Amino acid sequence: MVHVLSSRMLLRPTDPERSRAFYGEALGLAVHREFGTGPERGTVYFLGGGFLEVSGRADAPPAPGLQLWIQVADVAAAHEELAARGVEVLRPPVEEPWGLIEMWIADPDGVRIVLVEVPHDHPLRYRPGI
Repeated sequence: MVHVLSSRMLLRPTDPERSRAFYGEALGLAVHREFGTGPERGTVYFLGGGFLEVSGRADAPPAPGLQLWIQVADVAAAHEELAARGVEVLRPPVEEPWGLIEMWIADPDGVRIVLVEVPHDHPLRYRPGI
């Protein structure tokens, strides 16, 4: 078995400055570390239990199947804050049939991001007897 110590998702945006502005300013993700110089320098953001590295440059947006799942404490508050920062909300918060509250946005390259609130009584938080 592989003993994983840490992980991060690597994102190669088509416009690194625009993506850094989105993740760092619009979403307000905290910076873990930065490296290199120039427009294609790397920035690693805290992403809950993992990291998101935005570095380099790609000729085309990532594959359409790539999506980020980000758990937040309060999706309604995140909705208000992100809308106030000018982030386009693809779908406002909705309680899904499976009990999670989800809101959808996208980064500048179209990477879909779901912001998820896990209610206190949801089985993802607490499963008696397990």
